[in-house]
Order: sequence, then structure tokens, then C-alpha cells
Amino acid sequence: MDKIYNSVDVLTAARSRIKIVFDNFERIYCAFSGGKDSTVLMHLIMEEAVKRKKKVAVMFIDFEAQYQETIKHIYKMFSLYKEYIDPHWICVPMRLRNAVTNFEPQWVCWDESKKDMWIREKPFSCKTEQDYPFCLPEMEFEEFIVLFGEWYSQNKMTAGFIAIRADESLHRHCAIATWRKEGLMFNDYRWTTKTVTNCYNVYPIYDWKTEDIWTYHAHYPKKPYNKIYDKMYQAGVKLSQQRLCQPYGDDQRRGLWLYHILEPKTWYKLVERVNGANSGALYIQENGNMTGYNKITKPENHTWKSFCNLLLQTMPKKTREHYLYRFKKFIHGWHQRGYSKIPDESPPELENKCWAPSWRRMCKVLLRNDYWCKGLGQSQPKSEAYQMYKEIKKRRIESKKKTRQKQQELFSA
Repeated sequence: MDKIYNSVDVLTAARSRIKIVFDNFERIYCAFSGGKDSTVLMHLIMEEAVKRKKKVAVMFIDFEAQYQETIKHIYKMFSLYKEYIDPHWICVPMRLRNAVTNFEPQWVCWDESKKDMWIREKPFSCKTEQDYPFCLPEMEFEEFIVLFGEWYSQNKMTAGFIAIRADESLHRHCAIATWRKEGLMFNDYRWTTKTVTNCYNVYPIYDWKTEDIWTYHAHYPKKPYNKIYDKMYQAGVKLSQQRLCQPYGDDQRRGLWLYHILEPKTWYKLVERVNGANSGALYIQENGNMTGYNKITKPENHTWKSFCNLLLQTMPKKTREHYLYRFKKFIHGWHQRGYSKIPDESPPELENKCWAPSWRRMCKVLLRNDYWCKGLGQSQPKSEAYQMYKEIKKRRIESKKKTRQKQQELFSA
């Protein structure tokens, strides 16, 4: 979908969208990360909440591996708006991606079995798994946020503010622009998406650019922002590349080296906490076989197929079996499309668009530590914890139905 510009500036448009949400939703919460986008969004939401003297829930999921400046900023924001927020500073064990090694492809934040290695202690007033009945051991982040919205809604119309901007990635642009959303929007507002019954995600600043975020802070200098961005700027990081998230992910690992420069005391704890952090920070800026980015090469006297098998042999058994399972799915899928044999390589332009299979593509996945094989067109499955939650929920619903039926039978008798 093409962009359509109008005469309203993005700040006025965002305030208008937020008013619409306050007018139509009984329960409201804001997903807050402490980053530049979610900070501006929280300021705008609280601006409206203060006018209406209405409390808003603020959900901050603490991944343990955070900049100290981010934690200071969270405290400052929660203190600034304490009269108008229902704080949810969440410190629960979550399974997160670790893209810096094949020996530990996932790690668990706030893992009680590794408490002596925690990067920092939990805040005194944080929420734990005991505070959320839907919380199961080692849930995925993406599942937790959906279930949080459903739990918080209490079966009432609920809006969850999310600070995504369409300019950040194609995936985020599609969250706004895709036609698949037809029938899943609130009153046909394209900046909303239905998640579960009565719950909607809303994206009031989807049309903002990075420059708009900092223009806002220039116009409102008294409103706090995360000072880590000042340090990133001083370190020479471009505005478009300044991002906050758990540091070991597939995309986030490119910024792992910054911890060494910006917060040395946090850096040595990161290295101790997660396997592969140091080597990941050293080599992630490299191209070629070191990280699987751009052009890769195979050893002499090897085909791409034999090189793929060589790489698999160097991996731990559990990781190797994981990739073998996904590679078999990849090969079977292309067999069904008419490929009796997977070629060693295909034209690069077709490989890059996932329009043709090859053993070179599989090698690139292994060199990138692409655990879920997104480079082969595959995706991350729902976790076992989420499936367990669905089964528990199903049993509860069936139990309630049986109880009602018994009550009706007794009443009829």
C-alpha cells in the first residue's frame, strides 16, 4: 500500500488517535520498553490520562540484560506519572533468542537456577510469575504480551498501545498496511489490530520518523528521555541504528559491542551471563563466513552440500538435530514443487528472494546462527508453554460448561 500524505502533522494526528482510544476503550495499557519511541508514546498517553484523571496500566518487561541508563529512565518515568499509572514492572523467566552461539541458541532471563550470574538484582517492586495466572515456565516473549492483554482486559474493551513505526521495517509497515487486516480493525482504523476477543493493539505513532521523535523532545525539553541515546550518538551510532532490546537476538547482536563502550560494568556481566557474547561482539560486524552475511565461500575440495554436512558435524547434538529436522522440511517442500534434487547453488538473485532452493542457502543459515531458519522461509513455532496454557484454558472452559449443565439439571428437576 502506498503512503498517503495529508495536511495534519504527525503529533496532532497521534494525539487525535489517542483521544479516540480513550473515548472508546474501558481498559487501557501501554507497552513500554524505555526506548525512544515508547517514551514519546507514553508521554502522549499520559498527557491524555492526566486530562481525564484516568489510570493507565504500563507494562515494562524487564529482560535482565538492560543498560543501566534504561533502568534509571524507567524509574524516572514511573515516578513522574505514579498518580496515573498502574505499574507492571515484569521480571519473569522468559525464553529469549541467543544468536551469538550454537551451543546455547536460547537463554532464559531471570533464571532462578542461575541467580548467582544475574546481570542485576530484580527491582523491589517488580511483578513476578506469581502475579500472572497465565504465566508458565519459560514462556516466549511474544506469547506473554498477547496473554497479558487478554488477562488484563477482564472481558472488557481493551486497548494496548504499541510504539511501532512503519519506517523501521517491512514487517512493521505490513502491521499497518496489509489488506489481511480487513475485519480485524476497530472501526476500520488501520492503526489498530485485533488480537483476541475485545482486545486491540493500537499504533498511534506508526507514521512518525526517527527525526520526529527527537523533534518532539526538542520541543518538550523538560520531558525525560533515555540518556543512553546521548552516549550512542557520541559513540558514532547513526540515529536510524540506535535501538534498545535484549542484546543477544538475531538483529540486536549487531549492537552488542556497544555495551563494551557505553557501560563497561554491564558488559563484563553480559559476557559471563550468556555463552558466546564476547565472540559475537568481536565478529558480528564482519561479513562472509564469519557471520554468514553477504557473500560466503566454501573450503577447497568441498561442494556446498558437503560443507553443510561439515558444519552440522561441528555442532552440539541437540542443535544439529534441530537443524536437520528443519532442513528435511525445507528439502521436502521443494521436492513437492518439482525439484527431484536440491542444487548445490542457484542464481544469487533467486536465492536472496527465496525463489529457488540450494545447499548454499542452508550453509548460510548455519553460518548466521539462524536458529529458526528464517532464511529458508520458515518461522518460529509456538512454544510448549503456550500449548500447555491453551490446554489448561480448554479444560477450565469444559469444566465450567459441565458445572453449568449440572446446575441447570438440578434447577429443572
